[in-house]
Amino acid sequence: MHKKPPVISAAELPARLAAARQPFHDAYYAMYSSVLGGIVTDPVLMMIPVDDHLVHRGDGVFESIKCSGWNIYNLAAHLRRLQHSMKPLAIMPPCPDEELIELISDTVCAGGHGDSLIRLLISRGPGSLNVNPYDSPRSQIYIVASRLPPPFMQTHPRGARVETSAVPVKPSFFARVKTCNYLPNVLMKKEAVDRKVDFVVAFDTDGFLAEGATENVAVVTKDRILAYPHAAHILTGTTMIRVMELARPLVAGGLLKEVRQQNITREDLKTAGEVLILGTTVNVTAVVEYDGLPIGAGRPGPVYEALSKLLAEDMKSNSALLIPLNNERSSK
Repeated sequence: MHKKPPVISAAELPARLAAARQPFHDAYYAMYSSVLGGIVTDPVLMMIPVDDHLVHRGDGVFESIKCSGWNIYNLAAHLRRLQHSMKPLAIMPPCPDEELIELISDTVCAGGHGDSLIRLLISRGPGSLNVNPYDSPRSQIYIVASRLPPPFMQTHPRGARVETSAVPVKPSFFARVKTCNYLPNVLMKKEAVDRKVDFVVAFDTDGFLAEGATENVAVVTKDRILAYPHAAHILTGTTMIRVMELARPLVAGGLLKEVRQQNITREDLKTAGEVLILGTTVNVTAVVEYDGLPIGAGRPGPVYEALSKLLAEDMKSNSALLIPLNNERSSK
């Protein structure tokens, strides 16, 4: 028999929220909400209004940013991509970048963890449950500091297994904008989990490599060319671009012959000397198996070894790309 749910009053809500606490909440450190005008550190209070068009239409954009050792890495590149994503959707920036950087810093410090994954969301904002974006008076900011997962190769030192995805790639317009409508990405991740592989990668209608669920892909050909896909059907990753910059000295050193963008086919992946997965949380990951076939020698290769070390050092000591946080704020 159906039991009629109670109508919960504002006075009863805190107890209800406390009872809803789950183990996975331990990974959430702090959240800033422009709707509330402040930061909360209790995970059950980290909420977004149901009438925010981000919730019921996916109408918003986001960035995932790494903070390690109280230093935010490569934030300027993430903010440039955020602006690039907002522009075609006609979402107005809620505040100047300088203020946004301060809000990010304050949120991480309030969470009290110098190693955090920062999720920055800019939404169309509350206003209605309709599809019309003009119902929302102004855009909103949500910033979440959460547990930073270890890089993939730290927990899987032998490398990654990858298969081809059956999920169609996004049309070019949507592929190049980091919107909160991530259903194809969700389905790709589901594929990987269901197939018991580490990642899946998609190809466009012309048969050229696009991207993974949340990662970019690059290949090292047998003649030592480091190649990454053209931008038509991919989201240009901040980590991918930085890794390509770090790779250029390897050309002068002789480990690589060239670094370039090009169309990449399934056959190119199968015959590559190395295949690399690149992303904010995975860093540089070596692929050792693709569609059941070994890549190269079936173990992480020399280009992976060199680039992973270069990126790790860049994240640790490149002052031009690091924003240090005031640790004292984290103890307030």
